[in-house]
Amino acid sequence: MKKDNVIKLVAVALVAAIISTGLFYGLFASRLSSEPTNGRTLVVAAKALKPGTTITQADVKAVPWATDTLPKESYQTSAEVIGNTVFDSIGENEPVLGSRLGSSRNGTGVGVPDGMRAISVHVADSTGVMNMLRSGQKVDVQVVTGRGTNRADTSVRTVLENITVLAVTPQVELSSQGQNTPVVTLLTKPQDADKLAAADSGANVRLLLRNPADQGTRARNQVTLGATMRATE
Repeated sequence: MKKDNVIKLVAVALVAAIISTGLFYGLFASRLSSEPTNGRTLVVAAKALKPGTTITQADVKAVPWATDTLPKESYQTSAEVIGNTVFDSIGENEPVLGSRLGSSRNGTGVGVPDGMRAISVHVADSTGVMNMLRSGQKVDVQVVTGRGTNRADTSVRTVLENITVLAVTPQVELSSQGQNTPVVTLLTKPQDADKLAAADSGANVRLLLRNPADQGTRARNQVTLGATMRATE
């Protein structure tokens, strides 16, 4: 009889322990689920984004952000970045930062960063180079002058280096020199935009496609056809 009483007491104690444990974890879990959050989110790339990409809804996503401090120049909603242009590569799940986008935060930049200018020029290049050009690539700009009756006076000079291509329009247009040439839109500093405008108005513009990792520059000396021919004699 005593043995039965002991068994009953052990059973009661075990049930009580289970109930207590359940109540404890239930209250603890309830407290965790009701714990207030800061509600912050961070916009990251849903996939790798290349330079020249115009951001769409499928390109980005907003993920929860645990701390009150967000990374500098970051965004909290996808709507803030949709329609902007990527100028520096953004890896998958990497935060989308204003410094890597072409438009200003208020959305009025139309793909052009503050302090920069977009200018379109007629390009007298071969179709081979034009077929290779894409938005976001880097080019050097050559200006060719003096292509008249005296070919020896023809001169070439590289006036700008490491310039970003914003857009490529392969359809030909009539240039100020009366030539049907394709058009390329470049991103430049204001003073360089003046140089390009002058070259587009009175000379032939050629583009040299660069390796994106090549940041080197060189002396921009003028080269004439006459001097080149004499040097080869």
